[in-house]
Amino acid sequence: MGEAGRVRSSGDGAVTHADTDRSRRSAAFTIWYLRVVAFINFLGAVWVSFGNDLRRHNEDDYFTPYLLTAGFASGLFALFLAITMRRRKRAAWILNVVLCGLFLLLFAVALTHPEIRQHPQNWVSFLLTAAFMAASLLGRRAFYAKGDRSNPKLAAGVAVGGLLITSLLAALLVTATNTSPERSTFLERWRYGAMRLVSIDVDDDRFPTITSPGWADVLINIMSTLLLLAVLYAAFRSRRAVDPITEEDEAKLRALLERYGERDSLGYFALRREKSLVWSPTGKAAVAYRVVGGVSLASGDPIGDPEAWPGAIGPWLAQAREHGWIPAVMGAGEEAGTVYARHGMDALELGDEAIVETAEFTLEGRAMRTVRQAYNRVKRAGYQVRIRRHEDIPADEMDELLRRADDWRDGESERGFSMALGRLGDPADGRCVMLECADGEGTLRALLSFVPWGPKGLSLDLMRRDRDADNGLMEFMVIELLQRAKEIRITQVSLNFAMFRSVFERGSKLGAGPVLRLWRSLLGFFSRWWQIESLYRANAKYRPIWEPRFMLFEKSADLLRIGLAAGRAEGFLDAPGLPKWLHRRHLESRR
Repeated sequence: MGEAGRVRSSGDGAVTHADTDRSRRSAAFTIWYLRVVAFINFLGAVWVSFGNDLRRHNEDDYFTPYLLTAGFASGLFALFLAITMRRRKRAAWILNVVLCGLFLLLFAVALTHPEIRQHPQNWVSFLLTAAFMAASLLGRRAFYAKGDRSNPKLAAGVAVGGLLITSLLAALLVTATNTSPERSTFLERWRYGAMRLVSIDVDDDRFPTITSPGWADVLINIMSTLLLLAVLYAAFRSRRAVDPITEEDEAKLRALLERYGERDSLGYFALRREKSLVWSPTGKAAVAYRVVGGVSLASGDPIGDPEAWPGAIGPWLAQAREHGWIPAVMGAGEEAGTVYARHGMDALELGDEAIVETAEFTLEGRAMRTVRQAYNRVKRAGYQVRIRRHEDIPADEMDELLRRADDWRDGESERGFSMALGRLGDPADGRCVMLECADGEGTLRALLSFVPWGPKGLSLDLMRRDRDADNGLMEFMVIELLQRAKEIRITQVSLNFAMFRSVFERGSKLGAGPVLRLWRSLLGFFSRWWQIESLYRANAKYRPIWEPRFMLFEKSADLLRIGLAAGRAEGFLDAPGLPKWLHRRHLESRR
């Protein structure tokens, strides 16, 4: 489907309207007009002769079409409007209609003068501006995405505060670079800096005591451009979040997991409390998601009855379009991926999840020789594993486990989103399973935590180890769990997710093509920084069943933003903001 051609739905899934072909084409015209104008403005900024010629056609008795004027600032402004219009922002449409309407009115008045209407260029400019205005009005139904209600106040605050700060910085810059022999006051320098911020051409006769170098004026103009972009971003930003999971939502979600939880090993992670939920009208299914960087990021399969999944997916997609979010799904299974695809989403295989059937696991045989030797080496060193449900761990012992887990964490922030619960020791998670590994002296050296996967399965959530402990503790603990599964009545265990597993497996075989071998080499290179190949190798040693997992998206052009949002959600990328020590989050976050 086209960018605006999908049927929009209300929160309960009812159809409200469908964009017509005329509306789609008109919306596309406005977006492409702004893109072309942005390109010409940028071209005029870098191609001096072309830029000067363009400016001459916008002086005296000439004028150019809507927003067409050479310069980086005007190019960025047009490009920003093109991007926000493509994202169907209602606020961007309103701004364009108001600005274009004013331009069109001004051009119409100007054309009443004979000396202006005699130039064919002016009529072309008027007609192009009128065409943009007409297309905007005809395509109004295509621009439906709502912004955050706080955007106007935020934009006003950014404008006022930013203008105050940048004008003071400009005044300081003028003070440091002023070469005029005449004495000037700080108020005069501040006024000059403020005028430079709001206008490129400043009347130097009004400031006879100030002579600033050209590079200083350019730097002030750059600050004004950055301020303009900051104000526009604040005015048009998408709604960042919706209500998190409530206690009532969590209770309903746990009831669905009790009934349908064994269908998806990632189902329990939907209880991560930073996520939000969209329910089907019947309440039998829900999509869990989080908004990151303008991307509505769902994880795993929808929760609940598969027959009710479409009733939750439809409203989730409608909500994303209503707020201008990009919908995406990380880690969906094949069945859920098929349902998402029926709603217009494309699928990309991310990798495979390693699942081990405990009844079939064994250390016997030649293929398991290396694993068996590593296991026996750790066991001879005196290490022992204790397996308990969280609800069976006394409060003081759980507090100590929390402290150790926090101390052993790799990095300041907690990683994980689609395959992590984000908390440890919450009383509501009593059915989770904790593995504690102690050395021969009884000192705790490592721990693992698993969340329930239906009544007879577990899914790996948390891995922590003392860096001074012997190697191989994690493998030793996993094998202990698989061998002692009957103690806690489980039959299957979901381990780590191996991204691009099939590439590593097929790329190492005889007869692999050059493209596959190149792709495998590239992934191996990036494995130096991210555990891509090592996770595959670590999981493969248990000889698991590989279950494919997919990423779902609507447009290929959005893949970069989706990838960045997923990286932020999983904790691999950090968005600019306050230093981490000001908002460090610990595992002890409980209700």
